[in-house]
Amino acid sequence: MSVKSSLERLKMQIRREGSDSEEDNAAKKPPQSRGEVKASPAFYQFDKFPEYKEFTTMEWYLDKEKYPRTQFLKRLSVSDATVNLEGREMINFSTYNYLGLAGDARVKEAAKRAVDTFGTSTGSGRSITGEIDLHRAFENEICEVLGTEDAVLSVGGYSTNAFAVGYLCRNKDLIIYDELIHNSALAGCKMTAARRIGFPHNDYEALEALLAENRGKFERVLILVEGVYSMDGDISDLPRLIDIKRRYKALLMVDEAHSFGIIGPNGLGVTDYFDFDPHEVDIYFGSLSKSFGTCGGYIAGPKPLIAMLKYFAPGVLLYGAAPTPANTAAGLESLRIMRAEPQRARRLVDNARHFIQRAKAAGLDTYNSHDSAVVPLMCRDSELALWLSMALFGQGICAYPMLYPIVPRDKSRLRFFINTFHTHEQLDYTIQCIVDNLRVAPKSKGVF
Repeated sequence: MSVKSSLERLKMQIRREGSDSEEDNAAKKPPQSRGEVKASPAFYQFDKFPEYKEFTTMEWYLDKEKYPRTQFLKRLSVSDATVNLEGREMINFSTYNYLGLAGDARVKEAAKRAVDTFGTSTGSGRSITGEIDLHRAFENEICEVLGTEDAVLSVGGYSTNAFAVGYLCRNKDLIIYDELIHNSALAGCKMTAARRIGFPHNDYEALEALLAENRGKFERVLILVEGVYSMDGDISDLPRLIDIKRRYKALLMVDEAHSFGIIGPNGLGVTDYFDFDPHEVDIYFGSLSKSFGTCGGYIAGPKPLIAMLKYFAPGVLLYGAAPTPANTAAGLESLRIMRAEPQRARRLVDNARHFIQRAKAAGLDTYNSHDSAVVPLMCRDSELALWLSMALFGQGICAYPMLYPIVPRDKSRLRFFINTFHTHEQLDYTIQCIVDNLRVAPKSKGVF
């Protein structure tokens, strides 16, 4: 075939493809309107969502009672035993910075050096170009402290807990958790297709009964507890839990967010507190936003566990950015200070004991708190808890109420995070203010 014949044939083909049939033209017409779908505005207008109505109800109540706004205030200092909120110096019971390391000159200098070397971001995930020597240095040192084989450092505390739980359990597995575990662990449970059962707080007979009934129906079984519970301030009975998990061939995961850096003779968490073989706990989780005075999270345990999490668990390292150089360096330096200066933890626990002793002597209810930095002051009425928090705020004391749905309605409270730098004078002043305020507290109106 000649070149001319080929060109003519190509032109005819183009003309044919360019001419639309009636069916083609009909298909290109815009679709006829099918009419408006009927649905309640409650399902597509945010201001009609019940969650927003709950928010506006609280705003209305605060305005009605002429309460000051104490949330989202501008902070002008390090959040430590004291804090400057919008120019006002307050005694601070609302900081996770238990050991005062967020403002320590050595920790700040370590963070600055890391920024000077690596910048403000790692630029990517750790498995590609995001890995820096500080990541592995932290992991090696936390393993040395805990006595585990390996560890993985991730970008956030909440996300590390949630994604580790979410990855490890499948539809043939069972998760049994203490009913007071942190929301991050609950979020992880909901990510899975595993069966989930809660047991009454620290009720180990109930835990064992659930295992006796259900263990044979599932493959992996994961028990979730906390070292120190973030609302009640009490400590899990780890030796009892280890005995149970060993007999039922289960995996035990301990959330050390509020225990590492605080409990034990050296302040190094549940391993230190109970003086037992660290290998008996299968999975340790820790958050850098508490005693470490920075941000991030870690999982520590056997090498096979860490290898799986590093390479396969979405959100732990996979599909996420690496921890920032500054946060990693701050966490590493804080860990080294904790090891070198155990007196920080001992002073903190002494402060908590002093606070509880004075509170109980004054007839106040600190519930189950012991040997930790978390002390609840039980009000058992949401209006009273909110009123007392506002009254204390007016007296220069920052302590926030924990109300439903964070806690059950009959367990509303003020939560006090005790700090290593609180003075006994500050603690005594706070107890006296609470007692004086409760003498004149108004009766509840039943709003909540």
